[in-house]
Amino acid sequence: MFTRLLVANRGEIACRIMKTARRFGVHSIAVYTDPDRGQRHVAEADEAWSIGERDGYLDIDRLIAAARDSGAEALHPGYGFLSENPALAEACEGAGIVFVGPPARASRIMGLKDSARAVMVAAGVPVSEGHAEESPDDTGLLDHALDIGFPVIIKAVAGGGGRGLRRVEREEDFSEALLSARREAEAAFGDRRMLVERFMASSRHVEVQVLADSHGTVLHLPERDCSVQRRWQKLIEESPAPGLPPRLRQAMGEAAVAAARAVDYRGAGTVEFIVADGSFSFLEMNTRLQVEHPVTEMITDIDLVEWQLRIAAGEALTWCQDAICLHGHAVEARLCAEDPSRDFLPSTGRIHHLNMPRESTRLRIDSGIRDGVTVSRHYDSLMAKLIAHGDDRDEAISRLGEALASVSILGITTNAGFLKRVLEDPEFREGAVDTGFLERVTHQPQSAPGVVIAAAAMHFSGILDQGPTGDPWVSLAGWRLWGDDSGVMELAIDGRPHDVTVTVLGRGRCRIGDDVVEVIERSGAALTLEAGSRILHLDLVVTGDDVLVAWRGCSHAVRLRRRQAAAGDAAGASGDVTAPLPGTVAAVSIAEGDTFRRGDVLVVLEAMKVEIAIRAEGAGTARAVTVQPGQRVEEGATLVKVAAPPPASVPAGR
Repeated sequence: MFTRLLVANRGEIACRIMKTARRFGVHSIAVYTDPDRGQRHVAEADEAWSIGERDGYLDIDRLIAAARDSGAEALHPGYGFLSENPALAEACEGAGIVFVGPPARASRIMGLKDSARAVMVAAGVPVSEGHAEESPDDTGLLDHALDIGFPVIIKAVAGGGGRGLRRVEREEDFSEALLSARREAEAAFGDRRMLVERFMASSRHVEVQVLADSHGTVLHLPERDCSVQRRWQKLIEESPAPGLPPRLRQAMGEAAVAAARAVDYRGAGTVEFIVADGSFSFLEMNTRLQVEHPVTEMITDIDLVEWQLRIAAGEALTWCQDAICLHGHAVEARLCAEDPSRDFLPSTGRIHHLNMPRESTRLRIDSGIRDGVTVSRHYDSLMAKLIAHGDDRDEAISRLGEALASVSILGITTNAGFLKRVLEDPEFREGAVDTGFLERVTHQPQSAPGVVIAAAAMHFSGILDQGPTGDPWVSLAGWRLWGDDSGVMELAIDGRPHDVTVTVLGRGRCRIGDDVVEVIERSGAALTLEAGSRILHLDLVVTGDDVLVAWRGCSHAVRLRRRQAAAGDAAGASGDVTAPLPGTVAAVSIAEGDTFRRGDVLVVLEAMKVEIAIRAEGAGTARAVTVQPGQRVEEGATLVKVAAPPPASVPAGR
């Protein structure tokens, strides 16, 4: 086993790899870009090397130089970035550094969907029907789509992770979807080639983990169901796949082994399948560690990173296929910086408060964040993963739901509350979800619970500073010696107006609407309130004009509403199109003087590796376009200035 390992990645996967390296006594070396200087993976490494600006993780020369200069004997690519780029494996070989991954040839074949399909057909692995080979121009691709029949899927030939992939329902939407997919694929993979294939409705996404050593042994581990997805990226994964017939499970395992043998695979990899109507077909092979690998580890007690390192060091697998046992059930949820109520729009900013559930033998947390760091727009929105184990599926789901309820992150929006609602959905609990499941789940913002409103209102009234740990003489707002002080407080909760009647009852006590609420304890961000017969624990921090409150996995931003500007003051800018988050302009679809209709795409932003189409909320005319492709913009920046509509004509005689 080598003694010095460079981890060419960031975030939670870098921390997870270092954890296993530490257990083996392997010296871990982190790399970081300028925006990542203060991140957790840098702090947890034995040493860390700068690789420059934000794109440093994609710079093979910088990574090899860091490995060479730091004395690393091996390099682990994690996932994403360059993990499936054969050029990195070849560069490591040229520098005399062990690449913890498959041979470059395997990545090169499986990294391109057209070549992977050809190899799978030759190996006897089932492939999807209606698959259209790459066409040299957009017209050819549309012809393929018409031959297959809508709906279809447009896919990037290179890469994965849901990027460069679009579902198209109608012929008239094809050109726009293809343009967007090409742009995203070229930015992510440097390859704009596309494929078209039939969209299989009501299908499941099931994958099989494989391990292969350099001595001829290839094993398959229990399958994972990854059907709960948004934007073709997974949110919840579990193992084993619920309701999968034994014959299908066995056939998929054998097909995964055949796929790995066909490309002389080595290390850990995953063969992904689409399952529908009692059969399965090859989707792709990920020639790297998967984000969801912990669910497999939880039910097999096999450390996949350990075996990646062992295989890379030339060791042989020490067990046979029949010796692999399955223990219970495991479910993983991806905790992301995003807002499900806004079509999973990425969220950026500084984490002002962080509290995660306590780990145990049945609850694992792989995290790449810590209190006080900034979640950057430059990288993926994934912050942490929560993985729960149970003797059966129901127990694992319940444990994971309780863990999500205790997540408290203030400063950015997360999907913790949404994930908890998904776990509670009857369709999910029955174990019969497909890849269209999230389209059937409501993403509407949840109304702030009364306890959140009460906590914020008590802050603005000054009552929180009058609790048992505060001094009423320091903050006298809302306090009087005789009688009650009552009034209507105008709040904005997550941007939506909410008026609440607050009656001050004395030191640390008030009536919010019909409920009497009292401060029991306050220590730092932690706040304990008593409301009626309930004791409630939540977290609260103040930043600028906002009061940030977290309760049961959800966070809310509350502020006092300011008086609106006069109608005449706002009229000129009321219809302007602004950026909903910081990002980089990927495309501009409109010019000065152009007219547009409601729903037209005006500007496309890229943030956290996701394209966000900014659509017109109504018809109008572009008075000015203030941005251009490649330009970085901040949240709220004006993208398109919209001409005010002409006043409605008044009929004569009125």
